[in-house]
Amino acid sequence: MQSLVTTQWLEDNLGATGLVVLDASAHLPAAQRDPSHEYAQGHIPGARFLDLKALTDPDDPVPSAPPTRAQFDAHMSALGLPENARIALYDNSPMRTAARAWFLLRMYGVKAMVLDGGLEKWRAEDRPIETGEIPYHPRPFASAGGTETSSLRYKQGVLSNIDTKSEQVVDARDAARFCGDAPDIRAGTATGHIPGSRNLPFGYVLNPDGTFKDADGIRAAFESAGVDLDRAIVASCGSGITASVLLFALHLIGKEGALYDGSWSEWGADPALPVATGEPA
Repeated sequence: MQSLVTTQWLEDNLGATGLVVLDASAHLPAAQRDPSHEYAQGHIPGARFLDLKALTDPDDPVPSAPPTRAQFDAHMSALGLPENARIALYDNSPMRTAARAWFLLRMYGVKAMVLDGGLEKWRAEDRPIETGEIPYHPRPFASAGGTETSSLRYKQGVLSNIDTKSEQVVDARDAARFCGDAPDIRAGTATGHIPGSRNLPFGYVLNPDGTFKDADGIRAAFESAGVDLDRAIVASCGSGITASVLLFALHLIGKEGALYDGSWSEWGADPALPVATGEPA
């Protein structure tokens, strides 16, 4: 199954047997946007609201930590997904949150496609929009397989990596926060970056219209940030959302990376951890 689909492909396949479209929109609190309300005001016909913000483990101290398999299965069950569904994800978020949804689904062995350009491109092309809620009924869901043990990194492992340099950490935040020139958006969080990490703001793998760059453009973006695409990569950001955009871009060029999901919201809040500022060394 292809991982990235065009707006034309999705419109042509709406209503196809087994295809389920999920709205994976999510926003930062500062945006003061309600994705569920926006979904009801207008969504791709037949789409269900994923509620990405709720697809977390509330018992984990890490902000927005991925759900456990049981929590994931319960969330998918509530969406009423048919067996062996083909899932197409889209978002209406500047953070391209469909990539985060793609990462979480893939963790638990569920393949999904991402709509290139999201709802913004869909609307710009005057494609059909539906309003209101979509009725569906919960049904049993049991995930199998996936990459949950290999696709995540944790604080202690990232800390050890500073010395071993076994993996490259790539930070998807903007340069000002990465360098320590601007305060973090979270109160009480240090500014700067994990020592030794590289900076590749997630927008650098996207075109101006929010679609993903082609393979050459993605490779050039990583290489310009000083990333060796032949070495292991761990993506980080503020809370694991935009880092997923970098991981999806890597996937598009046949590379796989891991996610430090705690990211800067965990690292920058721990005064015992080392912090670097300025440009990458």
